[in-house]
Amino acid sequence: MRKNKLKQLLKTNNTVMCGWLHIPNTWTAEVMANAGWDGVTVDMQHGLHSIETAIQMMQAISTTETVPIARSNWNTPGEIMRLLDGGAYGIICPMINTKEECESFVGACRYPPLGYRSFGPTRARVYGGLDYAEHANDEILTLAMVETVKAVENIKGICETKGLDGIFIGSGDLKLSIKATEKENVDELFDQAVNTILKECQQNNLFAGVWCATIEDAKKMVDKGFKFIALKSDSMMLTQYAKEQTNTLKNILKN
Repeated sequence: MRKNKLKQLLKTNNTVMCGWLHIPNTWTAEVMANAGWDGVTVDMQHGLHSIETAIQMMQAISTTETVPIARSNWNTPGEIMRLLDGGAYGIICPMINTKEECESFVGACRYPPLGYRSFGPTRARVYGGLDYAEHANDEILTLAMVETVKAVENIKGICETKGLDGIFIGSGDLKLSIKATEKENVDELFDQAVNTILKECQQNNLFAGVWCATIEDAKKMVDKGFKFIALKSDSMMLTQYAKEQTNTLKNILKN
């Protein structure tokens, strides 16, 4: 089976750089995959993809050395298994709040006896190799998203889930969850939650990941010890660069 480069990087204590795909298009997926990311995530939760476009985008990604990942829409076994059968080499699962939910997620990603994933690696065997089924349990990356106050309270049990590779913090939702109960000191409480999650990951030999909106935030998280950094999204980068270019041109035309 094709080795999962992301797992190899993480095992050697390197930091993974991950691109993020919201635009449902094979060309933008191919462009992002050729940009130098270690992996790129097809975001089924907040991206505009269908399962068909997601698989087509993973086909485009697979023309490069970049590893295809998918964020499932929810902790739904059927969708998770379809994304894996379509060639995703890792799953990021949103809104994991308890150990039981995490066990359900990880189980959907692992063949028996480690889980309950149904056998049928339709495209995965083409991308990964004919011996995919024999090695998939070792190569597929599982990341549980912690993005609520409840999840932080249950982080110890979540991190003890057998077969889990790492925790991925949903920064935006975690801040919203904190703000729902605490009107003040949200940033301070968010930093405390991040430190709690990171500490628990380190104690359980899991890697910690986080989505970042800026390079400055990414540097801060790397300095803290995060090993999986997702930065912006394709649509955010396109929007930002387009605005910069049009504003620059407007200023030239004014002079």
